[in-house]
Amino acid sequence: MKLLRFGEEGRERPGLLDADGVIRDLSGVIADVDGATLTPESLDRLRALDPASLPVVAPDTRLGPCVARPGKFICIGLNYADHAAESGLPIPDEPVVFMKATSALSGPNDPILKPRGSTQLDWEVELAFVVGAHCAYVSEEEAARAIAGYCVCNDVSERAFQMQSSQWDKGKGCDSFGPLGPWLVTPDELPDLHDLHMWLEVNGKRYQNGSTSTMIFRPAFILSYLSRFMSLQPGDVVTTGTPPGVGLGQKPQVWLDVGDRVSLGIAGLGQQDQVVVAG
Repeated sequence: MKLLRFGEEGRERPGLLDADGVIRDLSGVIADVDGATLTPESLDRLRALDPASLPVVAPDTRLGPCVARPGKFICIGLNYADHAAESGLPIPDEPVVFMKATSALSGPNDPILKPRGSTQLDWEVELAFVVGAHCAYVSEEEAARAIAGYCVCNDVSERAFQMQSSQWDKGKGCDSFGPLGPWLVTPDELPDLHDLHMWLEVNGKRYQNGSTSTMIFRPAFILSYLSRFMSLQPGDVVTTGTPPGVGLGQKPQVWLDVGDRVSLGIAGLGQQDQVVVAG
């Protein structure tokens, strides 16, 4: 299944994308795409539906973030071997963990807000996953079963803010820095999660052209690892790092500015398109 949320900001409704690429309205079946509806039992009920029985949504309707109200928005840094090399940093021995504010969440095609004082606005195409079961001290096998689905995330970053101290959060959690979607894809639709093409373009120029095959710590391991230090609940979002090609790694470095257009995608998970505007 491909689950999504559509409608004006703050008033999104749940939906799904059918096999013909038509958006269908799920609001008569579930209240939202959130922790309560992403459990294995709830997903099984949704799979039993006939999409043709659901109302059609206009194709030009705005899409919101593909999951509502996550309790946590957790990020993993330096998780691609080729990106670590690009950054001139050693491959980490264990996952590098930081947080985005949940208020950074935005729709896949919503504008990126350039913060006041920003001088080094950057991009990162990432594979994210959403938790579908309570996880505390889970094994890697249990973690794999607890992932409700996968989606595209642009881990928008303000590097000058990020590098002001050893804590990265200041440069990661600004409003609009977490575009998520367009849809949440259940694991059964991704036969080879560890070989997905990932790409990102700015103003039509391709900067990132990578693959999940160079990921160091894979999603099931990441979820198991995180569950040693905090419990995770249905609806929590974890984004898993980026391949090379970020603005920070260019020579000379390249930063986003007002008016720039960003497009990004992952095979099987859809595409995002954003324009940078003044925040």
